[in-house]
Amino acid sequence: MNFQFHIKVSIIVPVYNVELYLEKCLLSLVGQTLKEIEILVINDGSKDNSQQIIEDFQQKYPNQVFGFIKENGGLSDARNYGIDRAKGKYLGFVDSDDYVSGTMFEEMYNLAEKHQAEMTICNLQKVDEVGNVTQKLTQLPGFPEKIVLAENISVFSDISYFACNKIFNRDLFNGKRFKKGIHFEDIELIPQLLLECNVLAFTSNFHYQYLERQDSISKSHTMKGLDILNAVETVEKSFQKSRFSNHTEALKNFQILEGVYTFLAYLAFVKKDDDFYKMSQILDTFIQTKGLKTKDILQFNRFGKNYLLSLPLKKKLYYLLYFFGFKGLIRRLMNQN
Repeated sequence: MNFQFHIKVSIIVPVYNVELYLEKCLLSLVGQTLKEIEILVINDGSKDNSQQIIEDFQQKYPNQVFGFIKENGGLSDARNYGIDRAKGKYLGFVDSDDYVSGTMFEEMYNLAEKHQAEMTICNLQKVDEVGNVTQKLTQLPGFPEKIVLAENISVFSDISYFACNKIFNRDLFNGKRFKKGIHFEDIELIPQLLLECNVLAFTSNFHYQYLERQDSISKSHTMKGLDILNAVETVEKSFQKSRFSNHTEALKNFQILEGVYTFLAYLAFVKKDDDFYKMSQILDTFIQTKGLKTKDILQFNRFGKNYLLSLPLKKKLYYLLYFFGFKGLIRRLMNQN
């Protein structure tokens, strides 16, 4: 008997020095209403008490929690390690400082099966350390639960490319893995997986709770942010080889959202002036070589609404100052904060 399809969803949890958050994360997974799951907890060379917590859960939930220890290789490497060992029909990725609702994987699995969807998406929200919701991240406003990609290719440029609020048919990963050693590995891989999909499924429930940690790695912004532009270049190559290659508007909008707006959001918090100016120069070259006009960027619509106008005032001002060449003023304002 083929064992692997008894497991409906394999949940991969990379762990690196998260002893303060790991128990809450794992409790939310062992408490899932979907019982045919496996939770692969990959200790990526933690130096704290994380391993003890993993062992406690393994002992208590031996049929659900499977712990692995490996040398530190980063988030992509830990996820790939889990993918290689997963037995489920679908794969999910949960970051070890986040947590999920009790019905997340049951609802997403049922939707995937109902619509034969290769990728299923839920809403997510940011929470603080005590569980207060700080921001709701609505993913596909106004969309039905079944989305045929060929009829809705605008989704390619509009959705957020988090790995954590989705489940994937494992076949999407045939010959594909998260790229090791880069930041923004989700922006690099998930759009490439999306291009392989025929049907997406969506639930508007806010199943995924994304913790904004005070000490988060994302707070220290450096030249590593250039990985965003490299990721966009990689996706562009895949897009041009895909069956959607003639949908040039979708590609242009992807370049604007991820290559310009996401990159600029990162750039705002780059610490060193030198890095800021170098990175902004590389962005300007990116915009130029892609043939993106300032007008296109300012008029970019996401889910049918002007993106820039939908943003908070502070962000709006930052982007406008950048597009109209006031980089020095931006730096002075940032350095005052």
